[in-house]
Amino acid sequence: MSLLGGIRPPITVLSVLLLALAGFTALSLGSVREDRLPAAVLTSQQHFAEDGAIALRASLDESVTDLGRAAALFSTGKPVAPDAVLDKIGSVYQKWRGTAVVEIGSGRLLAARGENLPLTAIDRTRLSGEGGLAPRMVKLANGETRLLTLSLLSWKDQPQQLLVASSSLRFPGISLGNFRAIAVVGSDGTVLSNDGIPEPEMVLTDLQRADVKRDTAQLASFAKTAAHRTEANPLTAKEPGSGGFLGVSGSLMGGEWGGERAAAGYARLAGPEAGVGTSATSLELTVVAMVNIAQNPARTSDAFAGLVLAGALLLVGALVVALLVGTVQRPLITLFLESRRMTRGDLTRPVSVPRGAEAARIGNALERLRGQLLDDAVPAPATPGRRKRRTGARVLLALCGVLLLAWCVPLGLLVNRAGEDVVVPQQLVNDQRERTDTLNDRIRRALNEGQADLLSVASLMGDDTTPQHMTTVLERTAREHLRYASLYVLDGTGKVLAQAGGTPQTAGGKGPRKEPIALHDGGKEPVVVATAQIPGRGGTAIVGEFRIDFLNSLLKRPGLGEIRVVDSQHRIIASNSGYRAFEKLDDERLDALVEGSALKVGMSPRPGSILYRSGGDHVIAAAAPFVGGGAARPMDWTVVSWQSAKGLAIHEYSLQNRTVLAGLLGFAVGAACLGWLQIIVVAPLRDLARRAEALADGDRRTVLYPRHHDEVGAVTRSLEIIRQQLQQRQQQRKQAGGRPSAPAGRN
Repeated sequence: MSLLGGIRPPITVLSVLLLALAGFTALSLGSVREDRLPAAVLTSQQHFAEDGAIALRASLDESVTDLGRAAALFSTGKPVAPDAVLDKIGSVYQKWRGTAVVEIGSGRLLAARGENLPLTAIDRTRLSGEGGLAPRMVKLANGETRLLTLSLLSWKDQPQQLLVASSSLRFPGISLGNFRAIAVVGSDGTVLSNDGIPEPEMVLTDLQRADVKRDTAQLASFAKTAAHRTEANPLTAKEPGSGGFLGVSGSLMGGEWGGERAAAGYARLAGPEAGVGTSATSLELTVVAMVNIAQNPARTSDAFAGLVLAGALLLVGALVVALLVGTVQRPLITLFLESRRMTRGDLTRPVSVPRGAEAARIGNALERLRGQLLDDAVPAPATPGRRKRRTGARVLLALCGVLLLAWCVPLGLLVNRAGEDVVVPQQLVNDQRERTDTLNDRIRRALNEGQADLLSVASLMGDDTTPQHMTTVLERTAREHLRYASLYVLDGTGKVLAQAGGTPQTAGGKGPRKEPIALHDGGKEPVVVATAQIPGRGGTAIVGEFRIDFLNSLLKRPGLGEIRVVDSQHRIIASNSGYRAFEKLDDERLDALVEGSALKVGMSPRPGSILYRSGGDHVIAAAAPFVGGGAARPMDWTVVSWQSAKGLAIHEYSLQNRTVLAGLLGFAVGAACLGWLQIIVVAPLRDLARRAEALADGDRRTVLYPRHHDEVGAVTRSLEIIRQQLQQRQQQRKQAGGRPSAPAGRN
């Protein structure tokens, strides 16, 4: 018999799979435990740390790029006094704590602004070597860590100078909310900077000081563990929930006190593209975000319910297997044995006709063939009354499928459904709000940085700058910053003096806009326009049009669901998924949330978040308006995000998903095994019954070929042997009847 053919393998496999599914049902549905800190909360902390790592990496790389580009722009023109260099840089960028210009040859300090820089930490003799100008971290005498960024100022016939800027390792615009701390950790596990934990002298009571001490110790412990775990290769260290983050990230649980447990997420700084490092990633920094979360009482699903469902499956499975064995397997084996007996010449005993439609038809045909082999009679056609209409094998398979569906369908549609009693942790709602606010700040800062770049370029142009030189500067800026779709210089009459990148969309023969950043909505897609006036040129300005794909790329954040940037009229400007430009938010509750977040609470609007039901599901939504300084503040945009709680690792949804999975597995097992039986056994058996009856009715010409090497194939081969025997006897009778008689003798 064939290894995968025959009647026994499908039934055996069905029995084994149903037993395994019953075990899975009993174990998975009877022991779905709700941890005191749900997995969804830990995953949210991981995403929070990833947001911090992305923001810190972007900020550090932007600082390195800005300083290098500013030095390059100064170096292309006439020599500029060191004080003028620092004044122009300080007027455009307010990101550095201190700046200085040093003569490389002598080491003499030429100019300085802001805090004193640890210039002795820079080895001037190695600046020309590989990585000599790479940013580096230094520790000040007070224990704080600074990041030094270096760039060269070079003019012909002038001593080469070193431009140095220092910045703290703090997060730009990270919304921490209440009771959260975030830290930058070095490769050795040392906390280089942290936010969110107050200094002991800033609190009033001994209890608060004890809390500060405990949180500081817990954060240091998390930092050591995170630094060790982020040493792994990102390809082998990805954890579930890390989504599209390209670096190593994960979550941790800490100590418990007062009904709260410390939870943390960690993420190592990673480049914007897989396998591509940046200046910031070379520092080997890790971000750790920690928060104390109130624990829920541990709950476990009812084990008895899982056992009942598993027991029901065992009963259904036993009934199905018994039905298949009694009505398909045993009759087929009986036919196999009876047909072999007849081919051996044992025709004394009548054929044992089994029950079942196809098996009974074949058994009756065998009995008629046995009679024909015994008396050499010419077969008489079977009368219709001799054949009883019986339940076929296909009906039996359908009945078995209905029995299995009777267990699978209620399991997938009715049992353990998550209803209105789903408990969505408040921490998830808070995290949605804080992460949306962080993303909002990132977009605002990106627009501000773009306008600041144009200001930096404009400050180096004057009334004597030629259009050719303008074009060269614009092309260099476009290559260094891919955020711009088009860069051009526009005079007061609307004439384009120089251009780089794509065709301007907003020139239109008019002069430059007065707003530093504005939205042009006259085309098919939004165009964000940044403008920087060129000093001394009578209304001439540099105009940069942002790529809308650049804004969309900033919205790619795992774990936030759907994200939209809307203007004051609630029209969609950017999105992390497909959208139609300028369409409205199609949800009244989201519109109300956007309007509510725009209301001032105190001095400025505050981000908001809600949890509501929509279509039977819980939805977590948050909105954060543009708040803060910079050229983008008057844009009056709002970032809104929402996601269904069904996709989160919450106890009720986890139980529902496992229940649906058990039902789907049952359906797959039944469909596979019953389909196997239909193809391998039932279909060939029905065809064999038709051919056996035709043979018994006198068809001696049709050759019977077996489809498979199994029981049905064996019966087919036996019938073919019987056909050949009957055909030989028929030929012998013809020869005997047609032989001429002996001639009569002559008298």
